This record gives sequence, structure tokens and C-alpha cells, in this order.
Amino acid sequence: MSAGKICNRIVVTVSPGESIRTAARRMAEHEVGTLVVVEQNGIPEAAGIITDRDIAVRCVAGGLDPEQTPVSRAMTTPVVSVDENTPIEQAVSSMATAATRRLIVTADGHRLVGILSVDDVLDLLIEEAKSIAHLLERQTPHALA
Repeated sequence: MSAGKICNRIVVTVSPGESIRTAARRMAEHEVGTLVVVEQNGIPEAAGIITDRDIAVRCVAGGLDPEQTPVSRAMTTPVVSVDENTPIEQAVSSMATAATRRLIVTADGHRLVGILSVDDVLDLLIEEAKSIAHLLERQTPHALA
């Protein structure tokens, strides 16, 4: 299975120059906890990631004004990315190496196509475990009462 098959392809973005308040509102509007920070150089290219935790820790706890502080001050950079055809095992290895819970998924070089989170990987593992449990249940003879 590849990263592109299980990643979330609905990605909400923000520009580095937009305010933290704008980013927080966008998160609330789309009910997400992560935005991909994109530079518009013809093709949207990921410059960073900003999470609700980044906003709380780097902006609010740091005493910064969310109305005046640009996303670029609180975002996590550099981004770690994988091609959409990357096997999931390799993507998880990249997460572990970079100590990150999210990867940017790209195609055709740097074109943003999705975001892969640890939660996406866990969902896949849960589904696989359910399939194995169902198989074992069908193969185990039932004891007579």
C-alpha cells in the first residue's frame, strides 16, 4: 500500500504571510487541526505545516498577538515529504526518522496532493487487524455448550 492511497487528499492551506488568527479561523471552519503552509510559485509548494498546537505553544503561550503575527513565525519547517507512490512502510520510517506525526504527500516532484498522518496509518492498521480477527473467528471451531 502506498502513502498516496491512505493520505488525506483534502488539504486545507494557508500562506506564510497570513495571520495566526486567520489560520485558527480556517482550522475551525474546516474542522481540522493542521494546515499546510504553501508558497504560490505557479504550483502550490509546501513551505511548512502549522497545527493547533503550534498556535497554542508558539503564539499564545509565547505572548504573540495572533492578529499581527504571521503564520511563518509559528509554522514547523522544513516539511518532510514523500511521493504518493512511496510504500507506507517507508513513509512510516520517514516519520520516525524526522520525529514527525505528519508527512506532506507529493506527486510530479513537489506538487502537493495530500497529507499523511500517524492517525491515517493507525486507521489502516486497525482495519487490517479487524480483517485478521474476522478470519480467525471464522476459522476457530466454536465450542459446544
